[in-house]
Amino acid sequence: MDVLGYLRLVRRHWWIVLVTVMTALGAAALVTVRTAPRYEASVTFFVTTPSQGVTDAYQGSLFLQQRVKSYGDLLTSDRLAQSVVAEAPLGLTADQVQRRITTSTEAGTVLLKATVTDTDQTRALKTTETLSAKFIELVQKVETPPDGKATIKLEVVSGPRVTSSPVSPQPVRNLVIGGLLGLLLGAGLAVLRGLADVRMRDAAALQRVTGSPLLGEIPFDSSAKAAPLIVGEAANSRRAEAVRKLRTNLRFVDVHEPARVIAVTSALQGEGKTTMACNTAIALAEAGWRVLLIDADLRRPKVADYLGLDGGVGLTDVLVGDVQVGDVVQRWGDKSLLVLPSGATPPNPSELLGSKAMADLLVALRESADIVIIDTAPLLAVTDGVVVAVQADGALLVTQQGRTSRSQVAAAAHALHSVSVRLLGCVLNMAKVAKADAYQYEAYRVVVPAAGPSVPADRAGVARRGEPAAVGDHTQELTRLSR
Repeated sequence: MDVLGYLRLVRRHWWIVLVTVMTALGAAALVTVRTAPRYEASVTFFVTTPSQGVTDAYQGSLFLQQRVKSYGDLLTSDRLAQSVVAEAPLGLTADQVQRRITTSTEAGTVLLKATVTDTDQTRALKTTETLSAKFIELVQKVETPPDGKATIKLEVVSGPRVTSSPVSPQPVRNLVIGGLLGLLLGAGLAVLRGLADVRMRDAAALQRVTGSPLLGEIPFDSSAKAAPLIVGEAANSRRAEAVRKLRTNLRFVDVHEPARVIAVTSALQGEGKTTMACNTAIALAEAGWRVLLIDADLRRPKVADYLGLDGGVGLTDVLVGDVQVGDVVQRWGDKSLLVLPSGATPPNPSELLGSKAMADLLVALRESADIVIIDTAPLLAVTDGVVVAVQADGALLVTQQGRTSRSQVAAAAHALHSVSVRLLGCVLNMAKVAKADAYQYEAYRVVVPAAGPSVPADRAGVARRGEPAAVGDHTQELTRLSR
């Protein structure tokens, strides 16, 4: 995965980053509030030695630079700490004094700095004053030879002085560090969450898993649950325009071998395959095609409910020979769209859909309509969908974004490929569309006037093989074929 892929994962799981940053900031603020203020008192010593001449001065400087390093350890020694505690009542033990002292030197100089850190500002200053005095005495004792001539001279050149404000905690620094750590941790967790997420999240992944072209990306529409069909006000929505794009792609997916009988299916139940079948049939009929929509999901039929038709008698009754197909096909609306409901629920849906009667029916219907759309059962639930897809010219696989896993989609595609079903393409349903794309559609969409002249069918701008037959002629043709 490239850098852009990781950035997309972070953006997709932005809430993880936000929660992590807020948690880190809260932790940093809590630590800052609960940490006692600490003050620093410091003193700087200058180390020198008597010398004569330039050569002596140079050699003495090198000697002192090496000596200063030893003095740093001497400042934190037990002997000096004990003398400081014995000199002034600080309320501290020798070990506590040692832990409060830090030293520092500058390379190439003979300056030595001692810093005392304490929660009590007054005590920090008093400890530093006592420390500087006792340290000078200790160096004099250590460095004075038996002849009584001192070889090292130690002077205070800065301090002792204490800071007027606490040196820690530093709220701004703590919050900045906490925020940065939270951001890095959140981004890492977001990437891990994205890599561990096996659900189908984008169109590119759907194409890779199925090995078929992406024919449509239907955006999520909160109003689709109450009004699933692209009619009325929904006809001007982004969802309806996406279905029209699907219609165009579906008709030209293979111009040399166009599919006239299309099975619409999905891996799991509830991914929107029935809605997709209905809306695709409506979009094709709007373009002037003679369309027949068949509900072959005999276990849980929904086409008749969506379209507001009577589904009590339909495909099942035709297959068992109780009725003729022309007697149960229903016209929907004022378009060239006919619907064959599922009918009664049979005890053996798979056997019925795979029977010779079903094959003969599809052969007859193929000649009476330009396009036959078949809504089938989910592929991973039962075998009905595969049985129907084998008899069609191709299948259209519908997948809901963020719901179906990649392994489930792969299993559904394999179920079709294993029986040599022609997978025309896939559709990503309920997809999240970028705001820029949504804005472009809203800015360019056609505003339909309240009333106006109708557009003739021959000016619809849709390429097709001849003029569509009238709906009445279509019904008569189905009736003739059934006899």
